[in-house]
Amino acid sequence: SLIGRLMFDLPEEMGLIAVAVRQTQGKGRGGNVWLSPMGCALSTLHISIPLHSNLGQRIPFIQHLVSLAVVEAVRSLPGYEDIELRVKWPNDIYYSDLMKIGGVLVNSTLIEATFHILIGFGFNVSNSNPTICINDLIAKFNREEGTELEALSADCLIARTVTVLERLIETFQEKGPNGVLPQYYKYWVHSGKQVRLGGPRAPLAWIVGIDDFGFLQVHQEGRGVESVHPDGNSFDMLRNLIVPK
Repeated sequence: SLIGRLMFDLPEEMGLIAVAVRQTQGKGRGGNVWLSPMGCALSTLHISIPLHSNLGQRIPFIQHLVSLAVVEAVRSLPGYEDIELRVKWPNDIYYSDLMKIGGVLVNSTLIEATFHILIGFGFNVSNSNPTICINDLIAKFNREEGTELEALSADCLIARTVTVLERLIETFQEKGPNGVLPQYYKYWVHSGKQVRLGGPRAPLAWIVGIDDFGFLQVHQEGRGVESVHPDGNSFDMLRNLIVPK
C-alpha cells in the first residue's frame, strides 16, 4: 500500500493517516476479506512505538487500544454514553454482543529500536448493510429513550478515534496495562461469559480478563487460569467457542 511505502520516508515525529471513502481490497485478520461499502469509516494510521517502552514490550495490546478508541470516540460524547457499542477480543467492535460493526488490523515492523505500526480500522457509521451501523444504534436509542441525538459522520469519528487513541497510548506508556484495562473491561462483551476450549464437547471455561500481553485469560475448573493466544485460535462468539485453527 502507498502508506506502507511512505511510512519509512517521513521524519519520525510526523504522523501519517490515510482515509478512504471506499475500499476495494480491504484485508481482515488471517487473510479474510473486509468488505467496505459507502458509509464506513475507513482509515490506515502509522505510529511509531519505541521497543523499550511499556507498549513496545506488549505490541499485541495495540489492537485492543484501537478497538477501545473507536468505542470511546462515540461513548465519550455527551449524551452518547449509553449507545451499545462494545469491544470484542481481540480486534472487533460490536453492537452489544450481537453483531459486528467494525474491526482492527495491526501490522508491525521493527527497525532498530522502533516499531513502525500500521493500524487499519473500519467501522460502519451510516451504512445499514450488510449488518448494522452506529447511526442505526443512535436512531434506536432516540426511539427508545425519547432523545434527539444527532447522527455522526465518518470523518468526525475517525478524528475522534485518533485523538482518543493518542491519549490511550500515552496512558499505557505511563502506567502500563492497568492504566487502560478498567476502561476496556467497562466496554467489552465478555464479562461473566463462558467458552469452550477446543470444540463443542470440550470443557467449559470462564473468561477472566486479558493478561499483561493482551492475550485472553480463561479459568477452567481444576486447571487454574490460562492465557489463549489470539493468532492460534479463532474465537466464535456465536457458539461461544475458542477453537484451535
